[in-house]
Amino acid sequence: MKLHHSTALVTGANRGIGRHFALELLSRGAKVYATARRPELVDIPGATVLRLDITDEASVAAAAEIAGDVDVLINNAAFTLGGNLVTGDLEAIRETMDSNYYGTLSMIRAFAPVLARNGGGAILNVLSAVAWTTVEGNTAYGAAKSAEWGLTNGVRLELAGQGTLVSALVPGVTATETMRDYVRDSGLEIGEGAMNEPGDLVRLALDGIEAGEIEILDRFGTFAKSTLTGPPQAFDLEAALR
Repeated sequence: MKLHHSTALVTGANRGIGRHFALELLSRGAKVYATARRPELVDIPGATVLRLDITDEASVAAAAEIAGDVDVLINNAAFTLGGNLVTGDLEAIRETMDSNYYGTLSMIRAFAPVLARNGGGAILNVLSAVAWTTVEGNTAYGAAKSAEWGLTNGVRLELAGQGTLVSALVPGVTATETMRDYVRDSGLEIGEGAMNEPGDLVRLALDGIEAGEIEILDRFGTFAKSTLTGPPQAFDLEAALR
């Protein structure tokens, strides 16, 4: 589908990849609803700012009521710091699954009828290469992204009849504020060009939507998917950053 003159809603648009999605969509001539739990933190000229907590059913329903002209849904917002499954804090693990899986599902359930009324449109779920591997120190996040990948495949099947493209962006390490903070706090060394630039990743994703692709992979995602034919393995974050 063409994004020029489309109407997109982006979750988690206050920073990181979500902010880049909103900016790039605007540059391509789309109307953009930029959403966040704290809308006062969204600074995107030209966007319509909405308060949205994807883990709150009432908040999701209110957004779907207001943004009734949406034909592109970008599910980007997610809690990322779940920790380890066996030894981590159970509430953090639940929050990770709640935002990545149930929050994404709530958004899709609320907006699927909106997309159908507006001609089908597209849904893009922002996943991670750890959906196909895992990552030491944050296995809860890997498990949540694996669940979201399964969700994406199921929803794609269910919404095919209404003409909705359902696509997954499956990236690796991206130079967002959150990732840079994590790398700094962990004392890891970053090699030149080791991380995706958020703007480049977003352009890759939106080009993929316009081309009708159902999975959009960077180099990390491509490698991670190739490992599915062999024994399960973890994503080596330290090696990836060299």
